[in-house]
Amino acid sequence: MHWTHAFSVPTVGSVSKTAAEPTAAVPVAWPGYARGSSGYRRILIALGAAGVATFAQLYAPQGILPLIGGSLQVDAARSAMTVSAGTFGLAISVLGWSWLADRIGRAPAMKIALAAAAVLGLLTVLAPNFEAMLGLRIAEGVALGGVPALAIAYLHEEVEPGQVAIAAGTYISGTTVGGLLGRLVAAPFADWGGWRIGMLSVAVMAGIASVLFILLIPAARGFRPTGASGRQVTAGLRANLKNPAMLVLYAQAFLLMGGFVAIYNYLGYRLEAAPFGLPVSLAALIFLAYLAGTVSSRIAGGLAARRGRRPVLLISTVIMIIGVALTLPDWLPTILIGLVILTAGFFGAHSIAAGWVGARARTGKAQATSLYNLFYYGGSSLFGWLGGVAYLVGWFGTASMVLLLAAAALLIAVVGARD
Repeated sequence: MHWTHAFSVPTVGSVSKTAAEPTAAVPVAWPGYARGSSGYRRILIALGAAGVATFAQLYAPQGILPLIGGSLQVDAARSAMTVSAGTFGLAISVLGWSWLADRIGRAPAMKIALAAAAVLGLLTVLAPNFEAMLGLRIAEGVALGGVPALAIAYLHEEVEPGQVAIAAGTYISGTTVGGLLGRLVAAPFADWGGWRIGMLSVAVMAGIASVLFILLIPAARGFRPTGASGRQVTAGLRANLKNPAMLVLYAQAFLLMGGFVAIYNYLGYRLEAAPFGLPVSLAALIFLAYLAGTVSSRIAGGLAARRGRRPVLLISTVIMIIGVALTLPDWLPTILIGLVILTAGFFGAHSIAAGWVGARARTGKAQATSLYNLFYYGGSSLFGWLGGVAYLVGWFGTASMVLLLAAAALLIAVVGARD
């Protein structure tokens, strides 16, 4: 914390008091780490590691769903519940993590979250049956919720205001790398030794990334404990849920994330079936499309800083819709191209909406961010499962559902989003 000490200029009759006694210390607001500073770089590296640890574990089952389903004797929709269980646990935990972080700080809360998740990730490997695995995945999701619930709020407190959009885009890039690594690492190990070995490999990698976060994250300088009461937290939630501008952003999270997860949950089933017949380890390479999101989220953050958030959000959503449409034909090149395009569009839109929440919230910033994550992962859980129901009629059913979700998000943004 920085302090300034104001001293009075001595005047006749007051020298003995003013010259000897400084006035009370006045705290100066922390302006945030400047871009290019060592603290700024440490934050980005640490949050990148946290993104890897969180999203590698959260989505590790997604690339090996057919193997999990075959081993535990469940169909595609039930197998996908291993992903939905994790995102459901995360969704229901974000408000609790926000409440805890208001008292102990964002960084300490994220450290606790990652340590707990590392332990639960190892226990998941030992699950004796499908039901036990779902229970452990929910618990793991609850633990993992500490990072996405708090990372953006931490950036708003510790980084210069003008650099938050760019820093948020960089953090989102880290989450895409985590999601990519979780799927790519799990698949070859699972092909070799079964789904448990695949999940174990990701748990070990996530543990290493968690240690890196704990060692690198700078001590908070912009955080002030609020000790908000239950009534204040409820007031913050109500204020944001009554704000039409915030509801527009929450709708983007719910609809776009739900559609995005549905695509990746069931595309593997499509590629492993006729006419493609790809093995699990090869089909998992589709997740390399996540690299498009790593790039697009950073580009979107930079464009938003120069051109405004609304046009970048709208264009990103249109790009996602185009990409989904390209996956409809049974031709592998158009499927892969469409996957890259829709991934770039989704992460561009997500990086804008996530950063916009903190900037737009007038009251209850922590609750505003938590609500965004609640809708984001709630949509993932719901539509990630409903995509399997739609898949009963084939890929056309799943893709059509996603197109409807993205079109609804676009319409809401056109009508309600304002810079």
